[in-house]
Amino acid sequence: VQLQASGGGLVQAGGSLRLSCAASGRTLSDYDMGWFRRAPGKGREFVARITSNGDETNYTDSVKGRFTISRDHAENTVYLQMNSLKPEDTAVYYCAAKRYYGIQYDIWGQGTQVTVSS
Repeated sequence: VQLQASGGGLVQAGGSLRLSCAASGRTLSDYDMGWFRRAPGKGREFVARITSNGDETNYTDSVKGRFTISRDHAENTVYLQMNSLKPEDTAVYYCAAKRYYGIQYDIWGQGTQVTVSS
């Protein structure tokens, strides 16, 4: 599986962006998917995850109520809808995949830059 993240950009505080993570090589149907981010000078941070069948999602506290992760099996794509963006959301965002029975995310896409201006 290869992952391609897109949708980042520059937005003002309070604005919205939708990130996409498109997969190629095989279907994502048996993979849990996650979004992570790395802010300048900080370590990688978990943002959100969705199970392989889409029946469960989890978010880090700082994005709850503002971000929504979803997936479209027909499009073999995972999305991260980001609303009410804050300057502290500025980071490089990465999508990742792991087998539903796996422990670690072991397939990573390249990052997409999200910059939120105040």
